[in-house]
Formats: sequence, structure tokens, C-alpha cells
Amino acid sequence: MKIKVVIWQEDDVWCASVPGLPGCHTYGDNYEHLIEMLQEAIEGWLEVASTKESLNEQQKLVDISI
Repeated sequence: MKIKVVIWQEDDVWCASVPGLPGCHTYGDNYEHLIEMLQEAIEGWLEVASTKESLNEQQKLVDISI
């Protein structure tokens, strides 16, 4: 799976945001740590999204293979 991520450095911290996953943000002490945290954040976001029970009328839940 490929997903676009915005990465930047603030002072001594690496930060990241995933535009395609609203609210999915994380940070790490260094670049390598940030990548690990990003993987966990994305997996967690997708896990929560897959169990979301109430969808509004403009949304639908589908399973896809990647």
C-alpha cells in the first residue's frame, strides 16, 4: 500500500501528517522513529475506520484487497 505523507522537522522533533486520513498525525525523535510511528498511526487509523459502525448517507464501507 502506498499513501502520501507530509513530513517536516520542528526543532528536534520529526512530524508527519497523512492528508488522506483525517486526524492521522504523529511524531518521532528522529526520521527512523517517525517512520515507525507513521506505520503504527496508519495501521491504527485504518483499524478504527474499519470498525466504524455509523456512516452518514454519503459514506459506505467496502472491503478491498491491496
